[in-house]
Amino acid sequence: MNIGFRIFSVDKRVDQLIVDQFRTVVTPHISDNMSRLQGAGAKLRPYHNGMKLVGTAFTVKTRPGDNLMVHKAIDLAQPGDVIVVDAGGDQTNAIVGEIMQRIAKKNRIAGFVINGAIRDTVAFKNDSFPVYAKGVTHRGPYKDGPGEINVPVSFDGMIIHPGDLIVGDEDGLVVVPLEEAEEILKKAQKMARKEVEIFQSIEQGTIDRNWIDTTLKEKGCESYDSYKSFISSGGYK
Repeated sequence: MNIGFRIFSVDKRVDQLIVDQFRTVVTPHISDNMSRLQGAGAKLRPYHNGMKLVGTAFTVKTRPGDNLMVHKAIDLAQPGDVIVVDAGGDQTNAIVGEIMQRIAKKNRIAGFVINGAIRDTVAFKNDSFPVYAKGVTHRGPYKDGPGEINVPVSFDGMIIHPGDLIVGDEDGLVVVPLEEAEEILKKAQKMARKEVEIFQSIEQGTIDRNWIDTTLKEKGCESYDSYKSFISSGGYK
């Protein structure tokens, strides 16, 4: 087995009906319902013009600065897949640019997630094709390998397996494990409905904020009782 030059298939993907429903779900609601452990952190940021990223992961692990296997992944991925590239987080050389963006769009790829750098940022900023990356550089990539396609990858605390669901918006990126997608969808939708109720209570002036003082008291906040007495006595005069 030639480790470092291997291509695997995606055995299973998240059902398309579930994928489509995630298009209206924001990443904070997804993250909160997975104990905030499945997100990529703040380092991977969107470089495109607004469109939400939703699709199944088609993963690439490559050495820093090399995009040979990324080119191959663009040719192999199915429409709706997200090309997720772990390039070690290195920003010395760009992994994708405008040419690869155009090919991916033509192939109906859902977007790029690059743990590394991109270039030709004007092309990305002027387009809705989703791309998330760690940084930008004008320096181009090498095309020698090694690299592997459809193996588990990990960056910034986010572990992605081929076929998992990738969701990205203005707040960042989150991965939903394939087998948990339906359950997380229901929980996130429930949280969204609850948040609407909170917004309404804010506007109506009926929101209950007693939980703050209750929590501080439970935590033994030293200033809690003295501050409360201070306020009760009229505060500053």
